[in-house]
Amino acid sequence: MHIAVLMANTDESEFAQGHPKDGSKFEALLQEVRPDWRVSVYSVKDGQFPAAGARYDGWIITGSPASVHDGDAWVGQLFGLIRQIVADGVPLFGACFGHQAIAKALGGVVGFNPGGWVFGLTETEMEGQRLRLYAAHKEQVLALPEGAVVVGGNADCPVGSFAIGRHVLTTQYHPEMTPEFIAALVQEMRGQLPDAVVDSAARSLDHVADRAAIAARIVRFFEGA
Repeated sequence: MHIAVLMANTDESEFAQGHPKDGSKFEALLQEVRPDWRVSVYSVKDGQFPAAGARYDGWIITGSPASVHDGDAWVGQLFGLIRQIVADGVPLFGACFGHQAIAKALGGVVGFNPGGWVFGLTETEMEGQRLRLYAAHKEQVLALPEGAVVVGGNADCPVGSFAIGRHVLTTQYHPEMTPEFIAALVQEMRGQLPDAVVDSAARSLDHVADRAAIAARIVRFFEGA
């Protein structure tokens, strides 16, 4: 299977340069379950998009510090590609920014989290299964696009995951993040986020995310779509 990753992460800081890019993170996640899968990465945040008519077995849209409300040209171009992928019926998975971008591109509503930042390890539900996943977001999906159904969430983020038929699946969280990366990110964000947010995130890391479970679910999604 050949998956295209649309890399939306705009962080080009020194910290970011010291860690794998999101495309590599998702490639590693998938290949933990399916070592023979191929992954092609497009840095859409730099205007690098696949050629018109490019065909893949599935698509992933990554997270990003950017907002789906930004007026940058690449964001609008991404919305257009999302609508085309959905129209073609090809499996599309979105995480964090990707989750929000799919919702907004298809007519949903994205806005600020009522409770502010969600950062660190959090517990959510997805299709009846309790999962621990890493989070780093201040916005969330507030209203679903037409045809979408909620398949997961929690009290702080009711639309934590949604699906459209068998060809769209999303999560507000970060399945690609490793325990080592999130620990480093929490320390990096000291002084950039409120102390209470960072302290809470640090305490949450006494546990680790259910990486194997979410990786297996993503793979089943692509294979079953």
